[in-house]
Amino acid sequence: MFINFWYVAERSESVTDKPVAVRMLGQDFVLFRDSAGEVHCLSNICTHRGGALAGGQMVDDCVECPYHGWQFDGDGNCTRIPSLGVNGKIPKRTRVDSYPTQERYGLVFAFLGDLPEEERPPIMECKEWGQEGWRATSLVFDWDYDYKRSVENALDPAHNEFTHSTHIDRKKDKPFQVPDLELINTDWGTGFHIEMPAPAMYEEKMADTANLHEPSIFHIRAGYHGVSSFWTYIEPTPKFIRRQHFYETPIERGKTRIFAIDMRNAMLDPDDDKRMIYMDTLVANEDGDVLLDVRPVLQPLNNIKENFVPADKHIAHYRENIREWEAMGWRIDQDEVERNEHQVAYAIPCPDRRNSKNWTLDPVPLISATTGGAEVKIASAN
Repeated sequence: MFINFWYVAERSESVTDKPVAVRMLGQDFVLFRDSAGEVHCLSNICTHRGGALAGGQMVDDCVECPYHGWQFDGDGNCTRIPSLGVNGKIPKRTRVDSYPTQERYGLVFAFLGDLPEEERPPIMECKEWGQEGWRATSLVFDWDYDYKRSVENALDPAHNEFTHSTHIDRKKDKPFQVPDLELINTDWGTGFHIEMPAPAMYEEKMADTANLHEPSIFHIRAGYHGVSSFWTYIEPTPKFIRRQHFYETPIERGKTRIFAIDMRNAMLDPDDDKRMIYMDTLVANEDGDVLLDVRPVLQPLNNIKENFVPADKHIAHYRENIREWEAMGWRIDQDEVERNEHQVAYAIPCPDRRNSKNWTLDPVPLISATTGGAEVKIASAN
């Protein structure tokens, strides 16, 4: 798991004027909305004696610890220690880490890291959101598989024929040969474009809308953004386009929460949402059934423990990016965290830690790497 990226903490509608507990990157956080409507994200660990702030209440735009009543504002500053009395001086080191937040696409994003604003990777855009002629459906999935395995699945043009019954016109005597796909560089990632033979749409209204009652060719575009976001654009015809955006939040090692947004330019009636949700859930479950059994659960420590073929080119590029971000010192040393979990409370370092070193909680240990991993070798198609 990596610091210094934006992660979805929760749906906007779920964050009110009451504290909300959230777990991300193996750490605990508290979310709350102040009287001005702004969402705040803090480390959930009270710096007094480790109480869980999310179990408390809101008092004058501050979250109050349920253990001894210490209060913390949206910037993480401790504003009240009842046992010190009204005029008691509050030490600065009592503050907790506070993380930048943004609300987009009906979601609350938190930047979990210490980079200054100008150096932060951007949030993956969903350009169709709120645009005339487009409608959105949103889903949240919780899965017991690793987020990187999920991103790689999205970058895999060869799995559709076998995993998804609705995606490709499968011919047993002539399997689909994945062509050599160009790497299309995007902001903080890459993507590709592929034409795939697709079966006739079995959902009647979708088939009528796209005028596709026979097998056809679908245009598919897919790619990744940063460490845990990816997108899939599906174009049966220009009259029926779906643009899907997936924001994955690692909860723990091997546990992932996926916030999915599916935009479409047809079937805009709200009554059609259930059709899209059904299809998205079907596909997610088909992927999940496979990914739950993939071993090892995490990406292999050594790339030679898997055999890559040309269809895996984009996965190989993603892994190279992972190694680059690891070489920047952004990867959490989760083994060390778990070794110390019963005696050490950690926090993801927030941007304010760059300006002051006097903090109570230790920052999560990071893997200090400078060389990255080995290049992924791809076997020849011949």
